Order: sequence, then C-alpha cells, then structure tokens
Amino acid sequence: MLNNQVKKVVIAGGGTAGWMAAASLAKLLGKTLDITLVESDQIGTVGVGEATIPTLLTLHRLLHINEQEFMAATNATFKLGIGFENWAAEHDNYIHSFGYTGKDCWAAGFQHFWLKGKAQGMASEFGDYCPELIAAKQGKFAHLHKQSLNYAYHLDASLYAKFLQKMAFEHGAKRIEGKIQRVNLCEQTGYIKSLTLDHDRVIDGDLFIDCTGFRALLIEQALHTGYDDWSHWLPANSAIAVQTALNSAPKPYTRAIAHAAGWQWQIPLQTRMGNGIVYSDRFMSDDEARHTLMQNLPAEALHEARVIKFITGQRRKHWHKNCVALGLASGFIEPLESTSIHLIQRGIVRLMQLFPQAGIVQADIDEFNQQTREEVDNIRDFIILHYYATERRDSAFWRHCSSIEIPDSLRHRIALFENTGRVFKVGNELFGENSWTQVMLGQRIMPKSYHPIVDVMSDEELANLLGQLKNQVARTVAQLPSHQDYLNHYCKMG
Repeated sequence: MLNNQVKKVVIAGGGTAGWMAAASLAKLLGKTLDITLVESDQIGTVGVGEATIPTLLTLHRLLHINEQEFMAATNATFKLGIGFENWAAEHDNYIHSFGYTGKDCWAAGFQHFWLKGKAQGMASEFGDYCPELIAAKQGKFAHLHKQSLNYAYHLDASLYAKFLQKMAFEHGAKRIEGKIQRVNLCEQTGYIKSLTLDHDRVIDGDLFIDCTGFRALLIEQALHTGYDDWSHWLPANSAIAVQTALNSAPKPYTRAIAHAAGWQWQIPLQTRMGNGIVYSDRFMSDDEARHTLMQNLPAEALHEARVIKFITGQRRKHWHKNCVALGLASGFIEPLESTSIHLIQRGIVRLMQLFPQAGIVQADIDEFNQQTREEVDNIRDFIILHYYATERRDSAFWRHCSSIEIPDSLRHRIALFENTGRVFKVGNELFGENSWTQVMLGQRIMPKSYHPIVDVMSDEELANLLGQLKNQVARTVAQLPSHQDYLNHYCKMG
C-alpha cells in the first residue's frame, strides 16, 4: 500500500465538509483522480455553522466561484466581524472586526500609539480607527475599489453544500447513496481497503476522507486514532439550534451574546435568522437552555429546536494511515469565532499541497498533522481567552471559567500584552495581531505600558495622526450604502 499511487479518493459523508472536499479536489486535481462521495439521505448534518471568516474568499478565488451567484444561491449576507455582548462584564459590548485598526509602524502596532493617545485624552475608542468595525456598527456594506473592506459571509450551510455539489459533479466527482455499514481494513498494513454500504455494496479506494461528523466512523471507530479532550479549558459541551423569521434588516456581523452558562448566537441570512445557544450542561440543564434560548429569540421559531452534544478537542492525528479527517470528524472547537468552515478549508488545501499521488509517505502525514495541530492549538487559545479574561462572577459558570488553569501558550500571550502591549503572530496562525488586540482590549485587558518609539512623536503629531485616521474611517464609512440596500442590489436571493 505504501508505494501504491493514489488514484481513487473516497469521501465518506456529505454536508459542508464532504462537498467542500469533493468540489475542491474535483476542480483542482480532478483530471488525475477518481473521486467518489458516499452519503446517506437518512443521516442529517449538524449544519449550524453558518458564519464564516475572510479566509473563505481565498478558497472561492481558487475555485473561480462567482460571488453574486454563490450568495444568491446560499441566502448569504456579508459579515464584517462578531459582536460580543456581556462577555467581559454584563452590559459590556465590543466588536471583533475583520479589518485592520489604525496604522502600524515597523517597531510597534497601532495599539501602542492609541494607548498613549488614550492616556493623554486625545484618542477615542480603539474601534473608531477601523472601517470594518464602524461599518458593522452602522449596518453598512459595499465593495470598495481602493480601500476594500475585509469581509466574510453568513450563509445557509445546507444550500452551500448543494452549491458545491453542483460544482463537484461538473468536474467529474460521483455521489453514491448509501449508509456505511462497515469499514474494511487491510490485514497487513492496517490501511482502509474499502467501505461496505447497505445492500452489501463495496466501495474501494486508495485514500479515504472522513467527513462523517462527530461519529468519525473511519478515523476513530475503525482506526482508533484517539482524541484530546479540552473540556477542562472549554467547558461548554452542548448547543441548541433553531431558525426564526427575519424581522429587521440583517446586520453585517454575527452576534455572540453571553448568558449565565455560555452564550447565544444570532446569524442573519437574507430571509431568516440562524439562532442558537452554546452552554455547559454541568451548569445549565438542557431544558433551562432551551427556555433561555426561546425567551430571547428575535421572532417566532420556524421549527423544533434540537440539542447537539459535543466534546471540544481534536483528534490526536488528523491524517492516519490512508485516512484524512475533515470537519467534525477531525475535532470540534465551538463556533464562537466561526472557525469550523475555515478549518475544513485549511485541511483541504493542506491535503492538496501534500497530496500523496505517488504513494502515501509518513513524512507527508507527519507534516500535515504538525501543521494542523499548531493551527488548531492557536485557535483553541484564542477561544479560551474570551472565557478566561472576564470580570463576570455572577454565576457558577463564569466563576469556573475565570479560575481555570489555562495553557502556558495563552498565559504568555496575556502576560506579554498586559505588561507591554505587544502581540506577535505565530507562524501560519489564523488570528493576527489586530484580532488578539481587539479581543484582549474588549475583555478589559489593558496594557501597563507602550513601545518607546511612540515617544519619538510629539503630542501634536500624535494628535494629528489619530485625528486623520479617525476622519479617514468616518469618510470611508459615510459613502457606504446600508447592508440591506447593497444585498438587494448585488445578490438578492431568487
């Protein structure tokens, strides 16, 4: 098996992960591969991940996806960031936007100039220097020619899977309807040889991609890869999702509203609202969570709310033998920063970069796993930050979160920022300096000092710089139409 060429790729499971993989592989590598996706209409998908981050635009450019067609087909709206309500303290709000704030210099990020300006009474809120954040607050959006806004999408995950399915078929991928009954292993190598479906149909392959969701039929149930459980850092283990009608213009950002034992999301699409609650069932029962969610819905529920149970963490190996896990099969980080679809995308791109056409070699597997683990670990730390850096002590859940023993990597980042205002991006890390800065300031971590290069500027120069940057943002946002008007003009769902 180790020296065999990879010609037949079998994707187990559909949903967002399966069809993203099928469309990407078929479009970009399809002429050299036989790609088959196996899914059963009897098995539903989790399908709550409807918010994305700007990295999705990179994949769409690779796949030559027409944005207007995609948005109209998936009920999509634009997203400029995430609004966090009640996180650092009750009635405390901030936005983690996708933009860049102010202007950095070679030695120090903008936050250092802002810190001195704030101390001198010449700076306003940190977010006032970021066009994406102000546009989000004002409910505005447009594509700009010179000063393009950084954005992502809110989308219907089921419609997105259908959109990608069409692309996959156009480039030669095949779909087989069937329920996987057995995963067959090679006795000599332990590799996956084939899948047996109901009615005894056998699908053989060279490389298998596990998109079977939390069940992880291939990577875990057949190959016993193991799982790192992060419940001690991220105690939320349950979610309830429900959709409602849209009763107001869709905001160009996701709302994440903290409550007594977790948080609630609101994700506006063109014609409906995605809602849900994330909580720890140690601190809130399923019935209490359902009641909390239903009490805080913006409109009447369109269907029965359903409970989803999960364990935050990741597989010990995302690629093991001839099986690569994507999506929920590879692990789960709660949707607080909308990273689920990003991690599917990164797994697909990483697989294509390391594609074992000439045969599976351990060095490729090790590289894939190391890169994935580093990326997921950094995202994990970013999510823990929201829970740990809080002044809330009003419930047992928040008291627990503020007292957890956080990873050393996160402890170092917090100490560095708290003492010096510094943030450094690690390698291929997803979240950049501005993301960490926005969230740490939003969670009330205020640096004790700033970089000495700031003092090279006179007070007058600093005041002029801050004034110019703020005015520039205000001018940029003033020319934008409302988010609703732009959607109506650009990509209205048919």
